[in-house]
Amino acid sequence: MTETEFLDLADRTLSAIETALDRLTDEDRIDVECSRSGNVLEIEFLHNSSKVIVNSQAAMQELWVAARSGGFHYRYVDGKWIDTRDGTELFDALSQIATEQSGGSPVIVSTNP
Repeated sequence: MTETEFLDLADRTLSAIETALDRLTDEDRIDVECSRSGNVLEIEFLHNSSKVIVNSQAAMQELWVAARSGGFHYRYVDGKWIDTRDGTELFDALSQIATEQSGGSPVIVSTNP
C-alpha cells in the first residue's frame, strides 16, 4: 500500500470511529467527546476525564491506540485493522476499551448503524 493509500484509509477509519462514538453518545449509551486534529483522534470520557488517543503512523503504516489499559498497534490485514501482538481487531478492542473506561454497561463500537 502506498503512503497516500494508507493515509486515506487511516483517515476514513478515524472518521468511522468518531462517527460511531458520536452515535453512541446521541443514543445516551456513552458520554464521550471526540476531537480530531489531523491524524490524531482524542476521545475523552466525560464522567472521569480519562482519554483514549487513536492516531495514524504513516511510516509504520499502523494505527496506534493509547488507553488506560496500554498501548496498541494495528496493521491493516485482509480488510481489517489487526493488533500486531495478539491479533485483536481494532473495533473489537475499542469496544472493550470503551466499556472499561466508561465504567458502564458494555459498549459496542461499530461502523454499523
